[in-house]
Amino acid sequence: MIEREFLVTSKAIAHPQGQIAPRQIVKGLVTALALAGAVAIAQASPVFAQERPATFADLAETISPSVVNITTSTVIAGRTGPQGVVPEGSPFEDFFNDLENDNERSEGRRSSALGSGFVISADGYIVTNNHVIEGADEIEIEFFPGDGQPNKQLVATLVGTDPNTDIAVLKVEYESDLKFVEFGDSNAVGSRVGDWVIAMGNPLGQGFSVSAGIVSARNRALQGTYDDYIQTDAAINRGNSGGPLFNMDGNVIGVNTAILSPNGGSIGIGFAMSSDVVTNVVEQLIEFGETRRGWLGVRIQDVTPDMIDAIDGLTEARGALVTDVPAGPAEDAGMVSGDVITLFDGIAIENTRELVRIVGNSPVGKEVPVTVLRNGDNEDLTVILGRRETSEAVAFPEDEDVQEPEAPEEKSILGLSLSEITPVLTEQYSITAEAGLVITGIDSESEAASKGLVEGDLITEAGQQKITSVADFEDRITEARDAGRKSLLLLVRRGGDPRFVALSLAE
Repeated sequence: MIEREFLVTSKAIAHPQGQIAPRQIVKGLVTALALAGAVAIAQASPVFAQERPATFADLAETISPSVVNITTSTVIAGRTGPQGVVPEGSPFEDFFNDLENDNERSEGRRSSALGSGFVISADGYIVTNNHVIEGADEIEIEFFPGDGQPNKQLVATLVGTDPNTDIAVLKVEYESDLKFVEFGDSNAVGSRVGDWVIAMGNPLGQGFSVSAGIVSARNRALQGTYDDYIQTDAAINRGNSGGPLFNMDGNVIGVNTAILSPNGGSIGIGFAMSSDVVTNVVEQLIEFGETRRGWLGVRIQDVTPDMIDAIDGLTEARGALVTDVPAGPAEDAGMVSGDVITLFDGIAIENTRELVRIVGNSPVGKEVPVTVLRNGDNEDLTVILGRRETSEAVAFPEDEDVQEPEAPEEKSILGLSLSEITPVLTEQYSITAEAGLVITGIDSESEAASKGLVEGDLITEAGQQKITSVADFEDRITEARDAGRKSLLLLVRRGGDPRFVALSLAE
């Protein structure tokens, strides 16, 4: 079970150093040569070791005044007994439990919860996790000891939240400037795997606490669309979520959010959302009170190795394959289904996750150069990005109008029983497209079955060309074989969602 917790404490990691044992000397020249060879190898292969810092005390003293304890209270009405651990619909629902206190809840009872956060400006802006303050009626901020910081609790107002990255921004008012910390570059030196990091917060309500660990891994994805987590061996415990993860320069490189745990306690696998993601979200929440993410306006899927032979000009399994282009920025720029996006704003695209994150971090309205692979050639397009929050639901509605085509033709090809669309099939399989071939049966031993195709799927393209009849499908197979291709790329829709599948043409 993966359980959401709060902050990072850590255990020290030993760095054992090996020794090169001398070889036993035997006789004469053979012995001398062997020993010389051993020395040469030792000199050519130095043993690197990272020394543990002598102390974190000076750094902790400098940055600790900017770390805060967050207490929220909520009136629980009309509920009894244990409740769901994550708000319904949260992108983290399958992974984490919201870490409220374990008090029993009854109708009209006030419940409180603890979390951590950190001050990012002299005028009182504070960053924490969304799940720390979600649904709270009142939010109070308590500062840890520090010269010039408030020695009392302050009531905070909510500036904005982003459930997609689990980030929230709060604001407190105080008569003098507050001490604050700054974000660092989570991709720079000091944030590498093996680099030391420290974390601060209020674990288990025990009060101000500092802990140290290292960066264990980078670019972890859990479930959210924009996930970019730093993994650390530092222990994350209840009450510390939303607290900062610092590099040795005292800059925040992550917001501690979650742990991987079979029992609810730390096992040294913790996750902090990287500052590369957080800074953009925080800036938007402060400026607009909400996120305004760039939107390209396409459905995409990863390119798989079996598609290389089926797509002209594709030499490796990288990029984002466009499966659908509704009305929007991409269509306006001339992008079409079957394009492989290889460059976005000058950045080489490895997969769909990377593209989604880069687009989402781009400003709304920005003109972006995009390179796509189409019919074996690179095409340069210019896309003016829309806004995801307002455009996505319009472009990709859950229900689409259905138009029923006419009389069918049926045939078995490549292990598939195929039929043109009929009113009966439209109703039976809830088909929402205007044209294509319906899979009405499938050989369980066929490659098509192993690729996940099922009865009721709709094939709308073959060889990156639209098909409306069985004859069209057979023509695409013939063309591919004549061109020496070993596989044929199919665009398959299921419930309105498209994806590409490459099927072997071996006879």
